[in-house]
Amino acid sequence: MNKPKTLKTEPPKKVRIIGGTWRSRLLTVIDLHGLRPTTDRIRETLFNWLGQDLSGLRCLDLFAGTGALGFEAASRGASLVVLLEKDKKAHANLKANFSLLQSSPVSGSVEILQRDSLEFLRQQADQSSNLIFIDPPFQEAALLDRAVREAGRICDDSGGGGIYVEFPSNRPSEDIESLLPDWHCGKYLEAGQVKACLFRSGRG
Repeated sequence: MNKPKTLKTEPPKKVRIIGGTWRSRLLTVIDLHGLRPTTDRIRETLFNWLGQDLSGLRCLDLFAGTGALGFEAASRGASLVVLLEKDKKAHANLKANFSLLQSSPVSGSVEILQRDSLEFLRQQADQSSNLIFIDPPFQEAALLDRAVREAGRICDDSGGGGIYVEFPSNRPSEDIESLLPDWHCGKYLEAGQVKACLFRSGRG
């Protein structure tokens, strides 16, 4: 007699918070078109650039996805982290991940908004944030460009921070640099299909 076949369900994918209060805590990654969490390796490099203690920094995590960048910043002491995600399912997953993290509260505030990131940026005052993460779906090149330009107006990195931009490896980094004429790419990496720059201003 044949045994009934059981359907194998893939366990949900996870990413790990690397440092701070929530070190080693896991974030669930949902299966969603265009969702591409920043890898552990890239995040580790980024937060080595930024420093382990982000106390006092006001951060924006645009196109937040899993929230890996924003939650990492909150874990390391940022005073305010706003995570923006307009997709309903991704936003619900952000809230669920944050709810699980709340068993170990962080010192700063965390806000999770179901909002269009560009619309939100246009409403922000000049130099009102210190650290901005920009990592939209790679197929949305125009979205990335508009967000980067707005970030140049909004970001004040005088107390640390900067503008972090992740983009496809087939795009020249000079394209991104041209969007921020008053900033310079102080740190740069390439890993697989990803390029990333951390832009700093003369104030930083």
